[in-house]
This record gives sequence, structure tokens and C-alpha cells, in this order.
Amino acid sequence: MATATTSGTTAPAGGRSTAARAHVQRFGTFLSGMIMPNIGAFIAWGLITAFFIEAGFTPFGPLGGFGENAEGEPYTGLVGPMITYLLPLLIAYTGGRMVYDVRGGVVGAIATMGVIVGTDIPMFIGAMLMGPLTAWVMKKLDSLWDGKIKPGFEMLVNNFSAGILAAVMAIFGFFLVGPAVLAFSNAAAAAVDFLVTRGLLPLTSILIEPAKVLFLNNAINHGILTPLGTAQALEQGKSVLFLLEANPGPGLGILLAYTVFGRGAARASAPGAALIHFVGGIHEIYFPYVLMKPALILAAIAGGMTGIFTLTIFDAGLRAPAAPGSIIAVFAQATTDSYVGVAIAVTAATAVSFFVASIILKASKDKGEGDLTEATSRMETMKGKKSSVASAVVGTSGGADTAGDGPRELAEGGPVQHIVFACDAGMGSSAMGASVLRNKVKAAGFSDVKVTNAAIANLTDDFDIVVTHQDLATRARPKVPSAAVVTVDNFMGSPRYDEIVEAVQQRNGATVPAGGAPAQDAAAGDPDRGTAQDTATTGTAAATGAAAATGGPAAEPDGPAGDAILTRDRIVMEGGAQNAAQAIDEAGGLLVAAGAVTDEYVTSMHEREESVSTFMGNGLAIPHGTNQAKDSIRSSALSVVKYPEGLDWNGKPVTWVIGIAGKDNEHLAILSRVAKIFGNKEKVRQLDEAGTADEVLELLGKVND
Repeated sequence: MATATTSGTTAPAGGRSTAARAHVQRFGTFLSGMIMPNIGAFIAWGLITAFFIEAGFTPFGPLGGFGENAEGEPYTGLVGPMITYLLPLLIAYTGGRMVYDVRGGVVGAIATMGVIVGTDIPMFIGAMLMGPLTAWVMKKLDSLWDGKIKPGFEMLVNNFSAGILAAVMAIFGFFLVGPAVLAFSNAAAAAVDFLVTRGLLPLTSILIEPAKVLFLNNAINHGILTPLGTAQALEQGKSVLFLLEANPGPGLGILLAYTVFGRGAARASAPGAALIHFVGGIHEIYFPYVLMKPALILAAIAGGMTGIFTLTIFDAGLRAPAAPGSIIAVFAQATTDSYVGVAIAVTAATAVSFFVASIILKASKDKGEGDLTEATSRMETMKGKKSSVASAVVGTSGGADTAGDGPRELAEGGPVQHIVFACDAGMGSSAMGASVLRNKVKAAGFSDVKVTNAAIANLTDDFDIVVTHQDLATRARPKVPSAAVVTVDNFMGSPRYDEIVEAVQQRNGATVPAGGAPAQDAAAGDPDRGTAQDTATTGTAAATGAAAATGGPAAEPDGPAGDAILTRDRIVMEGGAQNAAQAIDEAGGLLVAAGAVTDEYVTSMHEREESVSTFMGNGLAIPHGTNQAKDSIRSSALSVVKYPEGLDWNGKPVTWVIGIAGKDNEHLAILSRVAKIFGNKEKVRQLDEAGTADEVLELLGKVND
């Protein structure tokens, strides 16, 4: 990739565009922060309008604002005052409070009255300008005399300064901001009218649909469409602009295409994602599916254009914004003469999006079985924060699950000295994850940072970073209130590991040594090692650190004594299981047949899987028993079952299932060796291509060393 160097600093050539997108995202998020808390008020206004205006379901002049009373005075009603005064003032107060707490909200609302009375249209854009701007000016003024006011005069100064500033800004809004916003609104309305009259409005999908996936939609939706749509709805009773972005059809079509033609984790999770998207209105749920196969943005654009075109044909629209973009919210805000048009528009958008997405998926060699977790992580990175809904449905490894801002808080605090990987028993999963993470930390040049594993029950509040499975975070968090908690569900290749290394670099003030691998990595020349990015640490270091964390003795470098851990008769090249439970029986049965464990151990393997998944990532699952089942282990052993066509491991794609039983603490050394092999992408490729048990035994032979 091309780079540009400035003042000795090398930065990606695309850095400016990325930074610009981040600025737009933050701006859109800020706009959304002013609108979204007040969506309930928009809905209330929409319902009052729907029922009580002259053309409503139950016309009533005193509420709808039409007709006259007995004295011949016209009714004011609720509809006009709410949209003219209440909604803009709520937006202004919310925006001001975001900038400078309640004090900012109050002065922002007062100043917004100037733009409200200075124009004859609903002043939403003016409110989004005046609220934050006045709050920011108030904040700067307060900083000028902070600490300089004589005792006893604080209230006097604070109250009068707020009143004077608010009055000045209201006058400023009346004479300058209001007319400017009115001119902008008229120009934007003319542009929309131009597009509508010439049948070009569907072309807006070329901008809106990619913007949604890149989280730039808030700037468009809440900055332009909602204000213009509200003004149009006040004049015409409805607006198509409310459905340009909120139509759930394009996203639903993509998710249905994955449900029918996808594979692996994407296909398994798509139905649930479709339900949340369509009924729950959380559109971000489908973004990772598009990021995983960017060509699908064409399906979203085609679906969006179809929906808008259908809406314009039927002259359909909504009374108020539909937020969230649920089909329920859409129909709740649709006018009575728009039900048919809206229904057809959503259906048509879904059908076209499904058709185009199906063609793309069927024409591609990759039917969507790619790393959905990685795509979700990219989505969260672009969004700037973790998506709890996407994490739950798609299976992302999450992010820093701290009380603050997630990944940003992960990089805060003093130097990192001790990282612990915690799981239910402090055995299999945590030892594997600690082994992989330890290698990455060492490869970044931080050999002095301890990376160990432990049972959650043994956690104490003296760790800097705690890594755990997302299902165990609620148990781990109370035990380590001072630590940053990072949740994962992909133990072999979680993108969160790189975030942790980056946080260590920031907090410890060190950088990756020149030339890549650190000097202390004595095994750098080992041909069995992958790159520092892909390879797990060697057995001795992992076993020593992991054993220390669980309280057991460190394993010897030459591995456990006695019989071989893995033999040819415990390798099955074509497993017959159809799901995770059957695969556990298959792998556990091989251990029982070898005399390494009793039947009770296989039962405990199922109990362990019900508690926390043993999916490790990189196509690997390592089912093992619970801590209470140690007495069921007679000798250390491994069993290996390959599923060439892939196995659905509770929504995750698995090719290799390795059953493990470790006597005493021998499992730690065994796991570290398995991690070393499956952390090397070249080794995984060779294993996938292996056709006989002898080839697999040769590749996995290091577990017997």
C-alpha cells in the first residue's frame, strides 16, 4: 500500500479519507444524539396528527387545530405548537446538554426561540445549530472566570451570565441564523422537488445505502432528511423522505439471501439477524454481512432504489420519522392512504435486494462462509463502538467490555504488567487463549508483560487486563473492578488480541522492534513457527505461565511421560456427526475407547459446552471436561476428528474437533502445542489438505514431544 511520509512519520495514503469519514461519522453521531432521545416526542406528535387533524381518524378541532370555538376564535390545537415550539426546543436542549450539561441545555433552548419566531417553518436545523453552539459559547465564557469569582457572588454571576448570553444568542438567531437556515431549507426542498418531479429520487439510494454501512447515514438522515421530511409532512400530511433510509427491505433481502444461499456461520446467524432487523428495527445487524462481501452493496442499492420508486408511484409516505426502522414503526407512522404503497415498497425492495444478493452469492466461490466475526469487528471499528446486538447474533468477539467507552478505555491507565485469560475452570479455553495472546504480546516486544490464565473464581483485582468469553463477562467483571475486561469468543484468532497489543503499546510507551520479531524470541528460526502474527507460543512458556495461573506445577519441556498423547487410531478423517453435541460424543468416544477417560468424562464435556462454547476459531473446537471431572481422566490423551464438509458448531464453522483429556496439569502443555500448530495458518492449510490419518499424525506429532 502506498504511504506518505511527513516529519518522519509514515502513514497510510488513505489516512486522510479515513480521518474525513471518521469526522463525518462523529458529526452524524452528534446529530443523532440530539434527535434520537426525542423520537418519542416525534411519535407523539405523529399520533396526535393522525387522529385529531381535520383529515384524521377521529377529527377534533380543539386538539387538531382546526375550526372555531363558540366565540369565533380559531382553535390552536396541539399539532402546530408541538412541531413549531416543543420539538425544536427539545432538540436544542438535548444538543446543549450534550455540550455543557444542564446549563448548556437551558441556554441552548432559550437561544433557539430566536430562530423559531424568526421563521415560519419548523426550525429543526436551527435548533441543531443554536443549541450546541450556545452551550459551547457558555462553556468557553465560564472558563474565563472560573476560580476568579469572589465567594458569595457565584450564583449571581452564573445566572446573569447565562441570561445575558442566551438573550444575545436569541437575537443573533432571529436576525442571522434563522434567515440562513430558511434559505438552506428552501434550497434543499427545491432540490428534493426537482428529484421527485423528474423521477430521480431513487438515485439517492446510491448515496444512502453505502452511507448506512459506513455509518455516515446519521449525518444525512438526522441532518437533512428528518428536518425536511417534518416540514413536508406539516404541509402535505406525509413525506416520502422519512422512508429513504428507514425502509427495512434492502437489508432484509440481503439477510434472506444469506439464509438460503450462504454457508457456515453467516447462514446460521442470518435468520436471527433478519428478525432483529425487520421487527426490531436495528439495521446495523446486517452491515457485517455486507462488509464480508462488499459486492452486496449493489443489492442494497438496487433494493433501496426499488423501494423509493414504488413509494413515489403510490405517493406514499409517513407522518413522522420511523425510529427505529422497524416494520412496526413504519406502519405506525404511515398515513391511511399510504398503507398499500408502503407495504408494496417494502416487499419490492426486499425482493429485488434478495434477487441481486442471491446472484452475487451464487456466482461467488465464497458463499459467505468467511469470517463473520472479523467483518463484525470491522463494522464496530467504523462505528467507533461495540455493537451489542451484532455481537449477540453474529458472534463477534466483542470488545472491551468495560464500563466506559470500550476499546478507548482499554488504552487508558498505567503500564500493563499482567494480563489474565479467565474461563470457567481456568483449564482448556483460557490456556489456549493465553497461549495465543502471549505470543502476540511477546512478538510486539513486551516480554516483561505476564500473560497467564486462571479460573474466574480465582480472579483478584490486581490484573491490568482481563480477557474472557463473552458469556462469562458478567461473572468476571465484579471480581476485577479496576481492570479493563475484554470479551472474546474466537480464542485462536480474535481481532481483540490486536487491540490488546495496541493498548499495551500505548500504555507501556513501547513500539514493535525494528525488523519485526523481538530479539528475545529464540525460536524465530524454527521452521514450524508462522509469523509473529499467526503463531502461538511454544509449549514450555505457555505451560509454565498457564500452570502458574491455575496453581499447578509447570509442565516439563519434553511433555508428559508415558504413552503417546495422540496415536493413529484416535484420528478419524471423516466424522459422521451432524452437530456439536454429536461431535462431542464422537471425539469423547475415541478417548473412552482408548481407555484414557470414563463415560463420566464425556458427560462433563457436554456440561462444559452448555456452559461456555469450546469453539476456538480457525476452524477448531476443543471439547473438554469440567474441572470437577478430573477424577474421570485415567491418562492424558487427544482424539482428532476431521469434518471435511464443515460442521456447524452452534453457529460457528468447524473442520477439526480435538477431544482433550489431561491428567493433572498435563493438559496445559498439550493445549499450548495444539495452539502452536493451529495458530500457524500454513499448518492449518496443510492439515485441511491432508488426506490420511498418517499425514495428520505427522503434522500434529509435536503434541507427543
